[in-house]
Amino acid sequence: MELAMAAEELKTVVNRLRRAQGQIAGVIKMIEEGRDCEDVVTQLAAASRALDRAGFAIIATGLQHCLNDTDMAASGDREQMRTRLEKLFLSLA
Repeated sequence: MELAMAAEELKTVVNRLRRAQGQIAGVIKMIEEGRDCEDVVTQLAAASRALDRAGFAIIATGLQHCLNDTDMAASGDREQMRTRLEKLFLSLA
């Protein structure tokens, strides 16, 4: 599936990924400093949510792109695309 995203959608996804990157760096630093386990897990959960949101945004954009692709609809590949999108959603579950 091609990743065709509008500039604003791409900017949002990249920002979320950068936020997650910063949070992961923070988790590593916290572990290295011997910080409290609860604080580490809280920060790790925030990073995980940021990654999930970025993934869902990418999938949603792909779904929108596929639904708007008249060539795909005409070729009868809807079931194949549904299966691929379901697999992507489940990979984030």
